[in-house]
Amino acid sequence: MSWWGKLAGGAFGFMLGGPLGAMLGAVLGHNLDRGMAGFKQEEELEPGERERVQTAFFTATFSVMGHLAKTDGRVSEKEIILARSVMDQMALSPEMRDAAMKLFNEGKSGDFPLDDVLEQFRRECHRRRTLIQMFMEIQLQAAYADGQITTVEEQLLLDICGKLGIPEFLFRGLERMIQAELHFAGGGRAGGGPRGAPVDTGPSLDDAYGILNVSSNDSDAEVKKAYRRQLSQHHPDKLVAKGLPEEMMKLAATKTHEIRQAYERVGSARGW
Repeated sequence: MSWWGKLAGGAFGFMLGGPLGAMLGAVLGHNLDRGMAGFKQEEELEPGERERVQTAFFTATFSVMGHLAKTDGRVSEKEIILARSVMDQMALSPEMRDAAMKLFNEGKSGDFPLDDVLEQFRRECHRRRTLIQMFMEIQLQAAYADGQITTVEEQLLLDICGKLGIPEFLFRGLERMIQAELHFAGGGRAGGGPRGAPVDTGPSLDDAYGILNVSSNDSDAEVKKAYRRQLSQHHPDKLVAKGLPEEMMKLAATKTHEIRQAYERVGSARGW
């Protein structure tokens, strides 16, 4: 039985606890808030712990997304569409989709305990960098839903990174990567030319470098190293093994596909 099935059916052998447990418990009508004293710090996940990490990831993702959308004073229609788009990509069941939207709305509340949520999320993830990085990539996608981020949103994202142990230089790299991905997916790859013109289904060269988070001035060896690193960090099976909800495998698979396309585009330009 999946982590969601255990939650929905009340057959879970773990308790999430803390602010994430209280928030999800309110959404589902379960009593999941058992405090934060029992958190474990070990590297390897014991039986039942993966489900707890998956639950924490799901809860934090949509609640923080809602908080981020509200930070500039209002939630735009594009931000709501983005949240729903993430749910569509995950092919959530109606019940999970309803829970995700309720968590999104919880994040918009004035008393949302952001610091406590981030602290618990970091601890539940056992400080796994790739898992936390995936979380930040999703939040960046949400922030750029309307094409740009405000100063207030940028400051909040940097504050979230600080709470999760992500240095600013890494945040800037993720930001560039997300901008390139959104430009590619949003029309940079096709649709801008004359009607009837050949459609380029791959990323532009600039987008390709951005997706790989490298520069055109980097050597072939540096580009290849970045490509291998990106594939490893976004490998769906590896992320799920570390606690990514199974439903988010599709997001990771989409990213790995874009990374491969970007690498092929750069390789073609460099004559590989």
